[in-house]
Amino acid sequence: MLEFSAMVSPLEEERNHMKVSKFSDVQKALIIKQGEEGTPVAEICRKAGISQAT
Repeated sequence: MLEFSAMVSPLEEERNHMKVSKFSDVQKALIIKQGEEGTPVAEICRKAGISQAT
């Protein structure tokens, strides 16, 4: 007998391995807005504690 409850779809498995962001959606929006307003990327990243590659 097969036990279907133990089967996990690839999409469901991917969701379980996604990294949780340390920033809320509001914080992300504020960071992006700073860039749109002309604040240098290096300064935004330094203040937010993220790498420029991010």
